[in-house]
Amino acid sequence: MSRDFEHGRRAGAIARARATRWLVYGAIGVAIVYTAFPVVWLVSNSFKTGLEVYVMPPVWIVTDPSFSNYVTGFVDRPYGWYMLNSAIVGALTTFLSVSIGTMAGYALARFRYPGTLKFHFSYWILATRMVPPIVTIIPLFIFFNYFGLVDTRTSLVIAYTAFHLPFAVWMMKGYFQEIPRALEESAMIDGDTGFGAFWRIVVPLARPGLAATAIFTMILSWNELLYAVILTDTAAANTFPIGLATGAGQSSVRWGGISAMTTVACLPLIVLAFVLQRHLVRGLSFGAVRA
Repeated sequence: MSRDFEHGRRAGAIARARATRWLVYGAIGVAIVYTAFPVVWLVSNSFKTGLEVYVMPPVWIVTDPSFSNYVTGFVDRPYGWYMLNSAIVGALTTFLSVSIGTMAGYALARFRYPGTLKFHFSYWILATRMVPPIVTIIPLFIFFNYFGLVDTRTSLVIAYTAFHLPFAVWMMKGYFQEIPRALEESAMIDGDTGFGAFWRIVVPLARPGLAATAIFTMILSWNELLYAVILTDTAAANTFPIGLATGAGQSSVRWGGISAMTTVACLPLIVLAFVLQRHLVRGLSFGAVRA
């Protein structure tokens, strides 16, 4: 009797574990479909003609793809120039934010300050990130207009760097706190300088944190619209989000063209994420989210 009972209990446990596993698989499948469907639909619309986009019932599978939306975007309209502006502004903003943020984060993580000044410095820096961007628009516009920088990529680089720098500082500060101080002390005992230990020992170890900070800064810069709308006026400085916003007219929305250009806009960030994937995952899970 006891043997049959034990066998039945094991069979029940196996059945419950199997049911739980299938429920988990089902939940993961629903999450994948929910997440991937908008992307698949976006790419599908980019290869449809104007009629196929609006037809009912919807065309789920495009059997005869059309590249007219891509041709219109890059030949008839200056989307290529918009993308170049976004790439230049994003690259410069990322470089400046990561460079300055790395040095500031290291200073906050390693240097000693009198009293509670270190604590206040950290939160003063973070507090600037809490300010809504719309609050700073008028002062920034007046400032850049005074120096003749309105409708230039320089104004966007300065504004983006100032706005994203607190994020970079806190990301790198948390990461540096996870790197043992003994490594730098050993390097200095062997005759290296403080800056040499930072550059040759700490920075190479901080590559995952640098990658995580860089990709998030690039994404924020690439997708930013508010500053670009206010500080730029012509195609010479307009960024890609502005180009996408102009696809919606007063009487109609060019969904096919918007889908095509949005697909193109996502590609650089996807490539960047794949290139930095190994460092990105480690940077997010080891110190980069520590305050």
